Amino acid sequence: MLVCLKSPHGHTFCLEPGTVADKSRIRVELECTCTAQLMVRPMLCFLHNSKEQLRKEQKPSLLHTLCTASYLDVHKTARWFQDLVRENKAIVRLLRSRYCLLTVLPSRRSCKVEIKRISGITMLIEMSLAVQLGDSNIFMSSQGREDIFIPSTTWTLNCAYAEAKFLWLMFYQTPDDTLLSCLQVCTRMLVGTGFSSYTLKTVLMHLLTTTPLSGWRRTDFLLRLGDIMRYLRCCLEEKCLNHFFFGNEKIPEEIVLPPALERAEPFNLFQHLAQDPAAHEQAMREFEELQQLLIIQLFF
Repeated sequence: MLVCLKSPHGHTFCLEPGTVADKSRIRVELECTCTAQLMVRPMLCFLHNSKEQLRKEQKPSLLHTLCTASYLDVHKTARWFQDLVRENKAIVRLLRSRYCLLTVLPSRRSCKVEIKRISGITMLIEMSLAVQLGDSNIFMSSQGREDIFIPSTTWTLNCAYAEAKFLWLMFYQTPDDTLLSCLQVCTRMLVGTGFSSYTLKTVLMHLLTTTPLSGWRRTDFLLRLGDIMRYLRCCLEEKCLNHFFFGNEKIPEEIVLPPALERAEPFNLFQHLAQDPAAHEQAMREFEELQQLLIIQLFF
């Protein structure tokens, strides 16, 4: 689950200038609120009021609470959000009225919550924090693996909303539910393989912008699955699968991208295969196994 963060009054969130990649930093800048004081609730200006006055009459800026060297810090922000959830009395009362116990679990880059019913049933919820890039459908997210080192000021590109919006748009434009069936088959056959669901989803999205949507019908179901596998094989052989949202001119206008992403050079998701021959050989073997698995699932 993504929880979108909005910059508070007197602050702006800016993607680090000159960076367009799957990871980046978010700079927090102060803005003048002198002329806005009559239009919103009374608030001192972080830029033009004295430090002494600010210290006495107003809470400190994000630069002093959630940042490291002017950049929004994932660890500090996650701890702040965890405290908000833990101390939210309305949520606690609501859960207790339903005989539930809420526990905030340790996490450096997200807010993981365990909700346990008196019957013993437990539900885990993970909330990742995100900053929207302008008015676009793209976010920078706090998501990241806990078992590897990632600098605390590093945020990860998250296109989940844009992907969902694109796929729903395609669902409405294709003749029947063949597209959904292809997604379901691909998801099932990936279990236990070396390929991620994101890889197959990227392949599928590229195909949807390069083949007629009228061809995604039940009578052509096997043909479309064959297209997916051929496209994946070609990408593996060429060691190149471009990120769907980097500099892709075929994205529908309904999907709003930040200008930097529209102008970006293609970003190769298979770059590691180009740099590591052993990894490439392994990927090709796994593809052959995947192809055999698909045949078994469809015909046996």
